[in-house]
Amino acid sequence: MALRLGALQDALLSAHADEDKAREAAEEIANYDGRMHMIERELNLLKWMMATLISMMIGFGLGNLWLSMSILGRLPK
Repeated sequence: MALRLGALQDALLSAHADEDKAREAAEEIANYDGRMHMIERELNLLKWMMATLISMMIGFGLGNLWLSMSILGRLPK
């Protein structure tokens, strides 16, 4: 049996909805909520991955700039 949102089921029952339909609606919303939490976790992981990649790219770019400047500074004029 799937997780149910009791408050939603109670609200539907107080609105004179059929008991089976209220139970199914509460289960469907609970499943949807679980999927949304999974998507949010994956999105947070992707954000961290992108932040790491961007910081690495900036670091490599600054390292290459420093190396280029040090080589150009040693060349004869």
